[in-house]
Formats: sequence, structure tokens, C-alpha cells
Amino acid sequence: MTASRYWPDRATLPPPWSEPLMPPLAERIAAAGCTVVVLDDDPTGTQTVHGVPVLTRWDVSSIAAELASRPPALYLLTNSRSLDPVRAAEINFRTGWQIRTAARWTRRAIAVVSRGDSTLRGHFPDETVALAEGLGGAVDGVLMVPAFLEGGRVTVDGRHWVADGTRWRPVADTPYARDATFGFTSSDLPDWVAERSGGQIPRDKVEVLTLADIRRGGPAAVAERLGALRNGAVCVSDALDPSDLEVLVTGVLIAEAAGARLLYRTAASFVPVRAGITARGLLTAAELGLARRGGPGGLVVVGSHVPTTTAQLGRLLTADAVVGVQVDAAALDEAGRRAEAEADRVAETAGVAVASGRDTVVYTSRTVLASKSASEALHRSVRVSAGLIGVVDRLPVRPAYVIGKGGITASDVATAGLGIVRAQVEGQIHPGVPVWRAGPECRFPNLPYVVFPGNVGGPDALLAVVRQLAGNEGGDD
Repeated sequence: MTASRYWPDRATLPPPWSEPLMPPLAERIAAAGCTVVVLDDDPTGTQTVHGVPVLTRWDVSSIAAELASRPPALYLLTNSRSLDPVRAAEINFRTGWQIRTAARWTRRAIAVVSRGDSTLRGHFPDETVALAEGLGGAVDGVLMVPAFLEGGRVTVDGRHWVADGTRWRPVADTPYARDATFGFTSSDLPDWVAERSGGQIPRDKVEVLTLADIRRGGPAAVAERLGALRNGAVCVSDALDPSDLEVLVTGVLIAEAAGARLLYRTAASFVPVRAGITARGLLTAAELGLARRGGPGGLVVVGSHVPTTTAQLGRLLTADAVVGVQVDAAALDEAGRRAEAEADRVAETAGVAVASGRDTVVYTSRTVLASKSASEALHRSVRVSAGLIGVVDRLPVRPAYVIGKGGITASDVATAGLGIVRAQVEGQIHPGVPVWRAGPECRFPNLPYVVFPGNVGGPDALLAVVRQLAGNEGGDD
């Protein structure tokens, strides 16, 4: 992969830690009897795990019931990225208190992750501050690990990078940094922390665990650095290879055993290592009960407007076997009768196509509606997403599967459109693309629900997943 002039020559970097850590690390974590509880700001955070539950609604009793079954990890879908900062903080505070109470009831050890976007979009530090308070008070440090290795997001020398085709780009040079709600200007994580905190956390107060620290010093050096954190200091960590995360987590366990109180703000790659969840292969249509269907088609719902999604949608719509139904986003944004009429029209058209056995994609018009402020942009996206929910809610036939494309879209379709309260994460159908098995309360019980992040995969990824789910992984359009 080609690099920009800022990318360090790998030959100048220390080699990865040579000692294999993961098998004994997983055994140690399992023996400790700890559940990693993940507050996920959209459902895409389950993209690296399998065999764990996810709740979209909860109270103390439901969290306690899950902890009593001793899962390695438990996901709580806050969908906070679709909310304003005040509401996001409120949810984090309340959920932190609920987790703490449930852990006390069940006497189950917990570690808590605030899972955020690997391209740095989200409510930071609002969420971690509120979550720490809800969990019972101050923490010594907040460990920030935005690397999502499976999706081509890495951190080197405190600078965050995104794989873009055949080259690496600093994250601030990507379209994600121009997000209408969560835009930013710096790829340097200490600068990013200072920017997102409005200067409340100066860059010189942000610690950086570099690859040199991790690869030369190993777990002992990591533990020493983390053990020295005080008063909620932010420490960002490099990660370029899976072994870097294994060293980091081993150091985390040493520091915590010595009394360090840490809260984690991470992307998806950190979670399975901290929870001791070993990798499994990609799911197949047969495993999901979808091999060579003869019944209804599947439903794909696309709301995300990031360039990756738009490219993938364009490729999907070229397939002869796929029916496309465009939704007028401006009509959904108006709400009222016009939005209702548009949802009725799209649901009826899509329902006919699904019933005929055709895989059907419902997608918003690609022109982004102009907004005067970040707040207005967020509210508009919520209104449009609500319109898409209306389409799913009106669908007159059970589809073979549903794909929600984009974080906010996937969350809203799962919770409001399908009524999922609890699901099991089966695994991944494509790198970084998780599949949930919906519970009995879902409008379509036991439905395979695919959570497809807006920013994951190449141009053919969405089409490839649709083909896989049709049991036609290598077949023609």
C-alpha cells in the first residue's frame, strides 16, 4: 500500500512483539470472570465479535440477567451518535449507573468500553465524562484506541490513518473529517482531543503510547505508563498490527490488577482482545439458513451518504437481480402527510419486489440536504432516518434478511423498524460487517439482520454481501 509523505517507513519502526500472547491472554481473561460491557454509539461496533448478546433497550434487571449468564462481552446500543451532546451524556450517565448496579447485584466483574467510530466521529469527551460519573466517580485514565485494523484504520506515533484504496491517508484528509456534525481538522490525536474538548483538555496533557513503547517495552512498559495516569487523563495508543493490541491489553490487565481505574474509548478491534474472544471465519448463507432461497427476497435499506456507501450503492444497482427503489429524502425531511405518502409508496413497491423473490434496495436520494449548522444537519438526518423506519414498518411481507447500511440507519431500522430488543451477534458476513440473529420480539422473529457500516468495504462489498446471502457468492448478476 502506498503512503503519503507523512507515513513512516515501516523499516524504521520497531518489529512487532515476538512473544505470542493471545492464547494465554484469552485464558487469563476467561479465568478472571469478567464481562466487557460495551456502550455502542451505533450498532456497527459488533463488527469484530461473535457469540455475544446485544440489547437495544435495557434496565438494571435486563443487564443483570445478561451478566448472570457470564458472557465475555455485552453490547448496549445507545445510538448516541444520532443524539445531541446533552442527550448523549444523559444516556451514558444513566447507563453507567445501571451497569454498576447490575454488576453489584450479580457480583460479576466488569470492564466498560465506550465504543466510538474509528474515523473519529462522535461525542467525545462528553460520553466518557458522563459514563465515568455514572459508574461511580472519577477514573484514573481514559484509554483511547481508535484503531480498527480490520477496516484499515491504524494509529502510528499518535497520528490516525485510514486505508484509501492503495494508499494511506491521514484521517483529517478524508471525507469523514468533513462530517456535518462531527467534523475535525487534525489527524494528530492529542490535537484532536484538544479540538473536540474545546480546549478543556490541552494537547500537552494527552499521553501517547507509541509503537516504540508497545513493541520495545512490552506489557510491563504499557502497565507502568497506564498505572501512572491520574485524574481522568487521556492516553491514546498506537496500533498497527494485532500483536500491538495484545501487548496493550496485557499491560491493561497488569495495571488494573495493581489498582488502576481505567475507562476505554475505543473502536471495534480492541473489544475482542479485551474480552478474550478468539476469531472465527466469515459466516456463510448456509449457516444463516439462507442457502439458495426459493422464497422472498432480501431487503437492503441505505441511508448513509458517505462516499463509500454511495459507491457501493451504485455498484449494487447495476446488478440485474436487484430491484432499486429510491426514496425522496426531501419528502421525508418535511414529515407530515408528504412523508407518510412517500413511505407508503416505497413500502408498497418494495413489498411487491420482495414477495416476488427479488433482493430489493431502498435508498435515499444521494443529494445531501443543505443545513445551516451541525445541529440542523443532525436533526435532518434523524427525520430522514425516521422516514426509512416507516418504510420498514409498513413492509407487507417478511424478507429473507434485512441489511441496514450506515450506522444511524442500521440502529433505527433495528430498534424502531424491526422492534429488536435483544439479538445475538452471530459473526461477520464480510470483514467488518456483523450479522445479528433477532430475538422473538422482533417483527420478523429469528431474522438475520446485517449491520453494514457506512464506511466499510470497497466498491463491490455491498453487492458481494447480497450475493452471499442469496447463496450465490461467485455467481453472475
